[in-house]
Amino acid sequence: MSLPNHFEVVGRDGEARTGLLTAPHGVVRTPAFMPVGTQGAMKGLQWCEIRDAGADIVLGNTYHLMLRPGAERIAELGGLQRFTTWDGPMLTDSGGFQVMSLAQLRKVKEHGVTFRSHIDGTAIELTPERAIEVQRLLGSDIAMQLDECVRLPAEHGDIERAMQLSLRWAERSKRAFEGAPAGHMLFGIIQGGDDPELRRASARALAGIGFHGYAIGGLAVGEPQAVMLAIIEETVPSMPTDRPRYLMGVGTPDDLVGAVARGIDMFDCVMPTRNGRHGMAFTRFGQINLRNARHADDPRPLDEESSWPATRGYSRAYLHHLVRSGETLGAMLLSGINVAYYQSLMQGMRAAIADGTFQQFRERTLEGWSRGDLAAR
Repeated sequence: MSLPNHFEVVGRDGEARTGLLTAPHGVVRTPAFMPVGTQGAMKGLQWCEIRDAGADIVLGNTYHLMLRPGAERIAELGGLQRFTTWDGPMLTDSGGFQVMSLAQLRKVKEHGVTFRSHIDGTAIELTPERAIEVQRLLGSDIAMQLDECVRLPAEHGDIERAMQLSLRWAERSKRAFEGAPAGHMLFGIIQGGDDPELRRASARALAGIGFHGYAIGGLAVGEPQAVMLAIIEETVPSMPTDRPRYLMGVGTPDDLVGAVARGIDMFDCVMPTRNGRHGMAFTRFGQINLRNARHADDPRPLDEESSWPATRGYSRAYLHHLVRSGETLGAMLLSGINVAYYQSLMQGMRAAIADGTFQQFRERTLEGWSRGDLAAR
């Protein structure tokens, strides 16, 4: 049985689309990029900076938060939004990615997953029912079903087994979600690795179960970008047209533009803050490595036309100095610069889709990245 729909598509340009997703804590404009606050914190940034950068929604992680400080404790403190002071919508990942990334610490069975905590080695069981319980305790606007993600490349048999298990867990997750407060949402997760037929079968089966939205999981886990984009093209036609489509764990600005062109509405990735901590800046001129010695005497800002104060206010020479000196301020500034650029990119795509000029926007953006920042001298 289908669940109520909180998503409205308000504009299309080819396969690209823009819409509004209404959640208990606010409205999310799509295409949307969700900055990742895995443990209830955005590394190097305050929550007000995330909002100022233009983000409508952020992501938290069930696995990490259930370990520390604990879902029950967060619930007693008023839920994840009150706990963190983020007052907008929040999506929580079910912990399924950790089924893959912490492979040496877990065992997968029909009932669920048994983890060894990476913190103290305590044995923890995560079932579809417990994953939903934890997310309801956290109070997130959007919960995700528990799934099993397989790192690529993988044997066909392993991919199909994980896909079928994820479908059975999807049914259990939906039953466990019954009785959730009005307006809160549950997304199903399409699996199937790099096999188009398995992806289509997973998408059709999840649509038959019925969810508020649908995610494509298990990509950007080792396969080339061309494979990822091909799988999106094969999968999207089997996804409901009236529900949000979420590509999990992706990715680079180029990934985002390519996926939006193929009909994706939502994204998340740690890349903006992680790369910022390593001296990398995302700009309309492409990715810039501030560790490079060529920036040492460069008085220019990263982009004098940017609306983000740090992007247009600090010189490349100063940012280079901060990065090479290991100053915390460097990581903070670059993380903010990157989050702001990602949000600017999403806003640009939303406006272009609404205007019917998405292809021109895409070509102009790709040209800027390929020209590079040296051409801006």
